[in-house]
Amino acid sequence: MTVNENVKAILKELGNTKLVCVTKTVNAQRINESIRAGATIIGENKVQEYEEKCDELLPCEKHLIGHLQSNKVKKAVQLFDVIQSVDSLKLIQEIDKKARAINKIQKVFLQVNIGNEPQKFGFADNEIARVLTEIHTIKNIHVQGLMCIPPFESPEETRSYFKRMKVLFDEMQQKKQDNIDIQELSMGMSSDYRIAIQEGATMVRIGSSIFGNRKY
Repeated sequence: MTVNENVKAILKELGNTKLVCVTKTVNAQRINESIRAGATIIGENKVQEYEEKCDELLPCEKHLIGHLQSNKVKKAVQLFDVIQSVDSLKLIQEIDKKARAINKIQKVFLQVNIGNEPQKFGFADNEIARVLTEIHTIKNIHVQGLMCIPPFESPEETRSYFKRMKVLFDEMQQKKQDNIDIQELSMGMSSDYRIAIQEGATMVRIGSSIFGNRKY
């Protein structure tokens, strides 16, 4: 199937769940094909890779979904509508600083290390409530969602992690403040997005099922 056909088939399957087309290593021509097919959000892993092709892209909503280093924050704030991979208080403070400098309210998701894996970035699930309390006075970020990457297991084995994320999401939706209004739960990728949707994802991040396997 073509990119066009893949996007249309997945959008039909997703219904009201939002699709983020994961465009790591994908050139602008193929990304534009997905946008013409109805995709409205793309997700890039690296700031520099996105910067190299952004001028060629059709209008769409741009999300950063990969780990963000402090020295790339200024450029990320300039380029992306949403930063999904916010994984520390230090990064939150840096995003706020760079966003304030250009008079922008940066939309962010908090990344949750739901499997408590030492090699992965993100907050522990039991830290999120405290983090939201600590950042309620920060003016130039707006926390709109939670994101997770579960342990690399079989699709069905990810279900328990998605269930825990949904419980956390429901709890955090009650913590609305001026800069906090959690409405999105970003979880599920090509291998397990159907299970993520069953467990309450509002947004899934799909790459290989649209563009094929990556060639690194």
